[in-house]
Amino acid sequence: MKGISILGSTGSIGVNTLNVIRLHPDRFRVVSLAAGSNLSLLTEQVEEFKPEYVSLTSVDDVSKLKGLLPTGVGHGVEGASIAASMDGVDLTVSAISGAAGLMPTLAAVKAGKEIALANKETLVMAGEVVMAEAARQGVRILPVDSEHSAVFQSITGHRPEDIKRIILTASGGPFRERPVEEFDTITPSEALNHPNWDMGKKITIDSATLLNKGLEVIEARWLFGLTPEKISVSVHPQSIVHSMVEYIDGSMMAQMGSPDMRGPIAYALAYPERVESGAPTLDLTRASLEFFEPDTVKFPCLALSYDALKEGGTMPAVLNAADEVAVDAFLGGRIPFTGIPALIEGVMDAHDNHRQPSLEDVLAADAWARRAASEAVGG
Repeated sequence: MKGISILGSTGSIGVNTLNVIRLHPDRFRVVSLAAGSNLSLLTEQVEEFKPEYVSLTSVDDVSKLKGLLPTGVGHGVEGASIAASMDGVDLTVSAISGAAGLMPTLAAVKAGKEIALANKETLVMAGEVVMAEAARQGVRILPVDSEHSAVFQSITGHRPEDIKRIILTASGGPFRERPVEEFDTITPSEALNHPNWDMGKKITIDSATLLNKGLEVIEARWLFGLTPEKISVSVHPQSIVHSMVEYIDGSMMAQMGSPDMRGPIAYALAYPERVESGAPTLDLTRASLEFFEPDTVKFPCLALSYDALKEGGTMPAVLNAADEVAVDAFLGGRIPFTGIPALIEGVMDAHDNHRQPSLEDVLAADAWARRAASEAVGG
């Protein structure tokens, strides 16, 4: 039986991971959970799955859960890191949102745990550091993002040198057809209304700006060892083809399915086997497939992401940190939708890039970018 740690258990990926585990009580055992502030849902998860250890974001919530567990309850980065790396864990599902997922995921890698990676920021911020440590520890990193899982499935059994490029698909978000002249009037409630996926607020806003796709481009560079020129993006509104791989002979391999995260989660949990995920069967007789070039004039965050990737060093960490502040400011009504890329670009332009950063350099750049972005919005 495989022991599972879930970082971000009350978020969308965490909940769907537990949905898959619930289908296979003979294959998976929940060893530890780390969550944010949704204490009521976490309490339900603890009562059902009876993990050995739980971590919360706030120390104030720790006392509320201690009576439910036979062992420990932790908090903060330290608690999440313990949950990720403790004895009995075979695979850590990294699904904490944002930069907060980096250190617990790295702790799991250093402890030799297999990683099911849904926290793209881990590789966006510190891809070189994390992948080098994974190589030292002999740790396999399995992608959970539907796009990267699709690429992973499409390259299995093929030689890396035969890959011409990978094509990450994007739904285009809710504003693909809205005139750019109206972008200043976009409200948070409109931006949170994703046409295909049910996700958390941060990733939903990032999908609306296409910044999420840019982060996935950077993540793909480290997961698959490809140069920026070999990573393309195609807007596919139906979200049926999750991504594609083009080979040097002109062949394309595509992974398709319903837009349901339980599929890639189940693949990562049971790899190299496949197990029932609970995701609905795709009815191709009712499906249509359309593909468009992304409009980086309307959605400059995608172009900024490619710029950060090509710059390398600490620039991707700065891109990510500035975006986290910008999204929070937009949701709080302090900047318009168009202020998100403007703020990110301004912070990137002001950054003194470190080309070969250590982990400490990455963390320092992240902290600097957050201060710079917060000052720019008056926060």
